Amino acid sequence: MLVSLHVKNIAIINEVEVYFKDHLNILTGETGAGKSIIIGSINMALGAKVSRDIIRGGAEYALVELVFDTKDEAVFAAMSELDLPIEDGQIIISRKIMPNRSICKINGENVTAAALSLIAGLLIDIHGQHEHQSLLRKAKHLEIVDRFAKDEIGSLGQELEHYYKEYIKVKQEYDQAGIDEDKRLREIAFLEYEVNEIKSATLIPGEDVELAIIYKKLSNANTISEGMQNVYQLTGYETSSSAGDSIGRAVRQLMKIVEYDDTIGTFLTQITDIDGLLNDFNRELSQYISEMDHHEEALEEATRRLDLINHLKSKYGGTLPEVDKYYQNCVEKLKKYLDYDTYMKKLSNSLLEAEKKVAVLSNKLSDIRKSKAKELTVKIRESLLALNFLDIKFEMTFDQIDHYTANGFDDAEFIISTNPGETLKPLSKVASGGELSRIMLGIKSVLADKDEIETLIFDEIDVGVSGRTAQKVSEQLSIIAKHHQILCITHLPQIAAMADSHYIIEKVTDGITTQTLIKALNEEESIDEIARILGGAKITDRVKENAKEMRELASATKKY
Repeated sequence: MLVSLHVKNIAIINEVEVYFKDHLNILTGETGAGKSIIIGSINMALGAKVSRDIIRGGAEYALVELVFDTKDEAVFAAMSELDLPIEDGQIIISRKIMPNRSICKINGENVTAAALSLIAGLLIDIHGQHEHQSLLRKAKHLEIVDRFAKDEIGSLGQELEHYYKEYIKVKQEYDQAGIDEDKRLREIAFLEYEVNEIKSATLIPGEDVELAIIYKKLSNANTISEGMQNVYQLTGYETSSSAGDSIGRAVRQLMKIVEYDDTIGTFLTQITDIDGLLNDFNRELSQYISEMDHHEEALEEATRRLDLINHLKSKYGGTLPEVDKYYQNCVEKLKKYLDYDTYMKKLSNSLLEAEKKVAVLSNKLSDIRKSKAKELTVKIRESLLALNFLDIKFEMTFDQIDHYTANGFDDAEFIISTNPGETLKPLSKVASGGELSRIMLGIKSVLADKDEIETLIFDEIDVGVSGRTAQKVSEQLSIIAKHHQILCITHLPQIAAMADSHYIIEKVTDGITTQTLIKALNEEESIDEIARILGGAKITDRVKENAKEMRELASATKKY
């Protein structure tokens, strides 16, 4: 459930923090007090797009923080998948909006907008006017049936999606493979040329890197030889100023005087070792210089080989592994085109097999949907009767589209009749705005037992309703609140009276600045607020008595 909401520097909100409770939380207030800003702030924290001018004037940033307490294993699994910390079932979601960027965090860890939406979607469901308008789309109807039938569907949906992807992959290959004989022969000739060109090069993995090193050495051979000759002269034995000659003379000098002091023997040993090392160094240096004298042929061979390799890389890939991959693909294609009939027959069989798997799963999914849709529409009709639809028929039609999708082949739609004698018609052709909001509420109440999302927010659920219907809506909200935490913004006293926790949203001004505040009401304050909604400008004692009676009657109807 949503434990608390903290909002800072958003629109006309300076800073507010409110703690919510279980069951039915009702939010009321005058028109323009900022109720939409509260819901907008929650949406913002959950990843919704926002304008940068949402930041309160004069502030450097805007901040929303939501604290949830949950025991839902699906939430924990998703958090674990994203390597997010979990402690005592508490999840803190925050979003900081700055002029040039925004930062989203879950339990103190920075997350992407996609990760935020994933976790938020498991914690909270916001039902506003846009959602009941979504009932006008048939795709939404099938989604509702699938949510109702999720236990029966199980992993069938994921399995169907997997095999559908395989089917599409094979189908695309089959559609692209169909060519006439002339084109097939041209493709064979072209592929044979490319295969032979790459094959004849006998490429060796890493060869280009090694050749580049060799080329670098040989193309600078003259410079290297000149430098090495200078080193040889400096360290050799050919001139009196060279290191080798000097060390040789030092060795001979020490040998003359070593007999006079045993300590000198240590120096003699050391310089004799140095003389030996320098001698070995000069011998290897001389050999290296000798080998560099005949570099032209090796340079020519390295240049030729590098040119060939670079030519192949420019045609078939930027690296030797990519050239090899291209070669393997060409070999595979050539094999198919050389034995084209066998290839097409095998591909056709694969396509039939893949389509068969998709067909079986699609039919199985459709059968589950049709069976559960009958049960669902009966329950929705009962719920709608409880919402003051006096004589209503509610069913679902199923058609089959002419192709498969990752979601099967069903084209399903809710149909409704709200008056006696009227034929059943699609929702989009019958239901008004107020009826749509009640229908969505009816659906939510049916799905309440199936839905694992702990917190539901209802905004504008009272659009187009009043009187007895408003009372029915409040009772239905109470039924859903038995299983879920509900936050509901309302203008109706019947719904406000049903509150387990009542909050008022107010706009206050000091003559210079204006800000929105939100606070929890005690029982007496709640009755006063209901009286305000009932009485308008003037609140009499009779109105207050009426408000008190509404609270008492509402409490008596609750089932928890």
